[in-house]
Amino acid sequence: MNAFSSQPVRSRDSSSEADLIDLSAPDNTELVRGAPIWIEALWFFVGLPILRSHLIPWSGLRRVVLRIFGAQIGTGVHIKPGLRVKFPWYLSVGDYSWLGEDLWIDNLARVTIGAHCCLSQGAYLCTGNHDWSSANMRLFSKPITCERGSWIGARATLCPGVVVGAGAMVAVGSVITANVPAMEIHAGVPAHFIKRRTILSPRTEDELGLRASKVKGVPR
Repeated sequence: MNAFSSQPVRSRDSSSEADLIDLSAPDNTELVRGAPIWIEALWFFVGLPILRSHLIPWSGLRRVVLRIFGAQIGTGVHIKPGLRVKFPWYLSVGDYSWLGEDLWIDNLARVTIGAHCCLSQGAYLCTGNHDWSSANMRLFSKPITCERGSWIGARATLCPGVVVGAGAMVAVGSVITANVPAMEIHAGVPAHFIKRRTILSPRTEDELGLRASKVKGVPR
């Protein structure tokens, strides 16, 4: 024990363990790029700049570009400028979903977004990670799923392999490391359960006088 702390003194051998880390030959053997290199280059130099451009206001053009490169994009999907997609051929988006400004879909593995989902500005969907116990930082990837009606708040992060259940909500800036059950609200770093999400029927909203105060359209 250290005389000034109840914590045990760490072994000085940890420096020799650090010497085992060798990134000169990273292990990317599990990466499956999913398309020929020329398709990937065409996406990087042509498709992605169009998708991300803040000079192009039309969701329709972005939907067409993503479909050309193999993405499955449903009807009425609203796509804000700044969207970044790693591999569009690993992306599926359901009808009437909203993809916010500067959303980053880093999909080394498949990302599936259900219908009527909202992914807010600056959110990050991270399908890839590195094995911290591997000397050469072995790369691995796992799919991410956002089920129907889920809402990913601005600047939130979804880690590899998570499923955000139907109607669930992830609060602003949260980090999701485990599945979020349907109709639950999770927040924090790492995120934890806050409460159930309750959806009011149109009739209930009318009775409470809420509908008249709502502004229709896609949120910023």
